[in-house]
Amino acid sequence: MSTFQAPKGTYDLLPPSSAKFLAVREAIAAPLRNSGYGYVETPGFENVELFARGVGESTDIVSKEMYAFETKGGDKLALRPEGTASVLRAALEANLHKAGNLPVKLWYSGSYYRYERPQKGRYRHFSQVGAEAIGAEDPVLDAELIILADQAYRSLGLRNFRILLNSLGDRECRPVYREALQSFLRGLDLDEDTRRRAEINPLRVLDDKRADVQRQLAGAPVLRDYLCDACKAYHESVRELITAAGVDFEDDVKLVRGLDYYTRTTFEFVHDGLGSQSAVGGGGRYDGLSEMIGGPELPSVGWALGVDRTVLALEAEGVELELPATTSVFAVPLGEDARRVLFAVVTELRRAGIATDFAFGGRGLKGAMKSANRSGARFTIVAGERDLADGAVQLKDMESGEQSAVPLDGIVEAVRSKLG
Repeated sequence: MSTFQAPKGTYDLLPPSSAKFLAVREAIAAPLRNSGYGYVETPGFENVELFARGVGESTDIVSKEMYAFETKGGDKLALRPEGTASVLRAALEANLHKAGNLPVKLWYSGSYYRYERPQKGRYRHFSQVGAEAIGAEDPVLDAELIILADQAYRSLGLRNFRILLNSLGDRECRPVYREALQSFLRGLDLDEDTRRRAEINPLRVLDDKRADVQRQLAGAPVLRDYLCDACKAYHESVRELITAAGVDFEDDVKLVRGLDYYTRTTFEFVHDGLGSQSAVGGGGRYDGLSEMIGGPELPSVGWALGVDRTVLALEAEGVELELPATTSVFAVPLGEDARRVLFAVVTELRRAGIATDFAFGGRGLKGAMKSANRSGARFTIVAGERDLADGAVQLKDMESGEQSAVPLDGIVEAVRSKLG
């Protein structure tokens, strides 16, 4: 037993289950790569003000959950709690928006950190795949991203997820709704922290999960009733485009996101098999974020999907992913000469793109064959002194038990033909 353990609220990804996480990341990223999104990777920590301005001072993420620290040089940094602000910062810093090809379409994958009460589906270290389309105000972009996320989930075999959709208005109509909502909230019996939040960002109160707060919110004004004509038309376009693509969704007039930067289109992917932590991903339009962090006006839209929660959703539905075999061929040498010869064969097979492993440690035939079985290899190559004298190896099919001699110089072609 090691002296050290993974920190509370974190987890280690280890074989064989780690292969499932890799497959989920690949499935989410595949439609993005096929739709003009380029990969971006940002540092694991950023200036703390990037998140304070972009995510919002009043959010739980910034006020309670962010891992913030000061360096020896006096810089105030934070482990990234989400991806959008970092990706937009990177795009602005590299002047990607000035290249003349808007929108800038980027996707990313990585770990994020929030100090939360650990529970199933909610960790202090978690993994997401995200996408951002920066620099264009177009309902087609909003629809594209929702459709691509739906495509990714369906490619994994998920079926029991729902897409919730709403509009949060813009800088024209949102202030009117904000004032109406604040007036309503001032008449409720709320604790001091919630009252303070209501004055800074009242929409955040709508996202409060406490039952006593939700009961009081039953008669709250609905943002949909305050949308300006432009926002109504924009939202209807998004709805029509998604519907035309055959993607099912539910209108949720109470849906808000936990980050301050969202405007207009907002959406969430939820899975009812996950209990209270039902959200597996979400996103929306954030037309004012660039200006919040010191950039030019760049209307944008994006989403992030949780890899951890997607894996839990797959397990809840009983979906078994078809994962490629980690090892197709396992080489078992009998004797020192065979070790040298078979290791050269292993190298040749690997160069030919065939997943191959080797019985390391000089074990006997019985122990080596146990390792071959545990590896899941379809074929085993066995060679001893007599085989080498004949210029051959024994190729054994681990499923049927059939074994045949194959010339050393023809082993790659023989294995490739049998693997198909």
